[in-house]
Amino acid sequence: MSQETLDLRRSIRIVRRHKLLMGVALILGVLAGGAYAVLKPSMVTSTAQVLLSPTGQAASAAAAAAGTGGVDPYTETQEVIAKSSPVLVGALPHVRPAMSVTELKNEVTIGSQTAFIISVSVQARDAADAAATANAVAKSYIAYIGSPSSPGGAVQAQLLEPATGGTGSSLLKHLFNYIIYALAGAIFGGLIGAVIALAVNRSDPRLRARDEIANSIGVPVLASFPVGHPSNPGEWTRLLEDYKPGAMHALQLRKALQQLEMAAEVGFGRDSGSWSFTVLSLTTDPGALALGPQLAIFAAAQGIQTALIVAQQDAAVTASLRTACAAPPNSAKWPKNLQVLVSDPDVERAVEEGLPRDAGGQPGVTLSVVVGVVDGRNPQVPDLARTTATLLGVSAGAATADQLARLAVSAVSGGRELTGILVANPDSADATTGRLPQLGRRAGRRGPTRMTGIATEIRR
Repeated sequence: MSQETLDLRRSIRIVRRHKLLMGVALILGVLAGGAYAVLKPSMVTSTAQVLLSPTGQAASAAAAAAGTGGVDPYTETQEVIAKSSPVLVGALPHVRPAMSVTELKNEVTIGSQTAFIISVSVQARDAADAAATANAVAKSYIAYIGSPSSPGGAVQAQLLEPATGGTGSSLLKHLFNYIIYALAGAIFGGLIGAVIALAVNRSDPRLRARDEIANSIGVPVLASFPVGHPSNPGEWTRLLEDYKPGAMHALQLRKALQQLEMAAEVGFGRDSGSWSFTVLSLTTDPGALALGPQLAIFAAAQGIQTALIVAQQDAAVTASLRTACAAPPNSAKWPKNLQVLVSDPDVERAVEEGLPRDAGGQPGVTLSVVVGVVDGRNPQVPDLARTTATLLGVSAGAATADQLARLAVSAVSGGRELTGILVANPDSADATTGRLPQLGRRAGRRGPTRMTGIATEIRR
């Protein structure tokens, strides 16, 4: 589990790394917001106003209520009548959408602007439906209080201001609501996705940064570059024929080859002019398998007579690569300084003797690159040809510190010393280099200093 303290910049890098998770979270958030806007749309209120003809008794009651600051009983009575069952039943044929009297009573709100103006308000999802229902109730109310059967006698009234429903504005308002809910859902989904990404990263033991990979086993990163992911012999053949790294990665590969050649000269003292190295990768990290072949192709492009040798261990992982190496095509695009071989006892013996031979059995290869695969669950280095250097190939975010440590212990136990690490597909947000700090020279005792011009004898 990663125990590194999270800061804003690192958290942003982690969230960007989980692009798929964030994309799914954002899409789900937008869909959830849109679904909520459809299932729970904003209600539109439309109001119709009815003007009552003031009678002498009604005017006296309104004046008395205004003088005392109390509630006008006449207006209260009219509000009750406007929402009574006879009025609502008379409005039902013209109500949109069709509903029962109980449902209509829940949707209608009666109020009063003044003592003789009654307002009929209706809420609905559609502005046109709200206006039609409000007008229907208002007209039914006018008809009811104007009839002789009205409580308190007939009252003359008229529709002062009918309810209106702007269809265009209603559609625009609904569209605006959908956009708002979709954006809110996207923000909420993005926050949930970010929390999940951070939680997953905290519990993920795999190493991603170059410094983390290097510090896990105390071996420096020599180069880090993108790799191909061939899945069949044809794709491997195209990679061997067409691989051309960019300028920045080519510089890293050139420096890595120089360091490996220097290590061969210093550590092994090869006087035959040939040198070799092994690139080990894990079976659980198939992306790192192309590290060795791409480095061999680059070396051949620099004019170095190079042999790419694929070990036969773990046939399931290297089957496609071994098939491509067993029958290289006779193509003009094939690198002229590159030979590809499948490892066998004769080839391994030639590599160990520093005189590898080509497919025709002729010696003369300068560099041998051996590609080996190690079981990711039980990292034990297989019995491969001894080379002047051993490299570990690992993809960013594909291996744990425990796996790398067990692999390093197995290599050292087998008499191999890991010279460096090659990192495949480094994280674009990784600003580290994987270069281990060099220890300064230890300060020793200061030696004697020769001094001149000072007499060392006393004459009497």
